[in-house]
Amino acid sequence: MQVEVTRGGRVESRHDITFAVSDARGALALASGDVAAAIFPRSAVKVIQALPLVESGAADRFRLDDEALALACASHNGEARHAAVAARTLSRLGLDARALECGAHWPSLPDAARSLACEAAAPSALHNNCSGKHSGFLCLACGLDVAPRGYIQPEHAVQRAVKQALEAVTGVALPVGSHGIDGCSIPTYALPLASLAQGFSRLGTGEGLSPGMAKAAARLRAAVAAHPFMVAGTGRFDTAVMTALGARAFTKVGAEGVFCAILHEQGLGVALKCADGATRAAEVAMAALLARLLPDTPAEVAALAAPVMTNWNGIEVGRMRAVF
Repeated sequence: MQVEVTRGGRVESRHDITFAVSDARGALALASGDVAAAIFPRSAVKVIQALPLVESGAADRFRLDDEALALACASHNGEARHAAVAARTLSRLGLDARALECGAHWPSLPDAARSLACEAAAPSALHNNCSGKHSGFLCLACGLDVAPRGYIQPEHAVQRAVKQALEAVTGVALPVGSHGIDGCSIPTYALPLASLAQGFSRLGTGEGLSPGMAKAAARLRAAVAAHPFMVAGTGRFDTAVMTALGARAFTKVGAEGVFCAILHEQGLGVALKCADGATRAAEVAMAALLARLLPDTPAEVAALAAPVMTNWNGIEVGRMRAVF
C-alpha cells in the first residue's frame, strides 16, 4: 500500500506502508509488504504492556477506575484531565510525579502547553504522553510488593512481566538483551508485523491467551471504549476513531509511523508501519483499512482516510489518500 499526497491534481509525495491483517491463529486476511520483518512497535503495544497491571490484581488492589486503566494504554496530549488522572493513580500509591521515570516534556497539545505557560508553571512528568503507562507500572510494582525505583530497567520485575506479556500475546520469544530503548526510557522489542496483528486479534477474541490474560484484555478494551479521550485527547486520531466506533475497534498509534488495531467483531488484528516514519500517512492507512474491513463505517472515520490539506489561509491545497 502507498499513501499519496496530492497538490494541484498531481501526486507530490508517496509514503510506503507495510501492513498485516490477521486472525488469532495467524491466518492473514490481508497483507502488503514484508510482514515477517521485525519493527519496533513503540507505543502501539501499550495495551499489552498494561495487561500485567490488571491480571496481577494490582489495579483492583489500588482501586483504579476505567479512566486510569484507559490512561495506562495512552499516548496522551498532556491535557489537564490526563495529568489529573495520572496524579490520582500515583496518590493511591502514596506517590507523586517525582516517582515517574519517563521524563518531563511540555504537553503535546499546543493549547494545553500555552495554558501551562500562562500559569507560569513548568511541565512535569505528569504531562509526558506516557505518564499513564508509567503510573500503571508503579502501581504494578507496588502490587508485586517490589521496590518501584528503577522500574524502567529491563531486569526489574515490572519490565520482566511486560516482556512476558508481549511474548504471550504475540507468540514471539524475545531474547534477553534484544531490546532497544523507547522514548519514555523503557525497553522496546522488535516484532514482526504479522505477529503483532495476530496478537491484537488475540486481544480481541481471547483465543490463545490464558483465561486471566483474556479477561484483563477485555477489561482494558472496555475501559478505552468508555473513555477514548484518555487514550489520546483533543484532535487526535485514536480518540476520534474510538469515539465514532465505540467498542467496534481499538486503535493505537506508535512512534515512527506504527499503528495497531483490534477489530473485535471480525476477530481480526491489524498492524502497520509507514516506512519513512510519517504518522500522518500511518493515520490515513489505518483509516483506509478500517473503512475496508468494517461494515457501515461512520463518515467521521471514512473522512480520516482522505483528509483535506489546507494552507495557513485555510485554502484547500491537496489531499491524502491510500492506494492499495
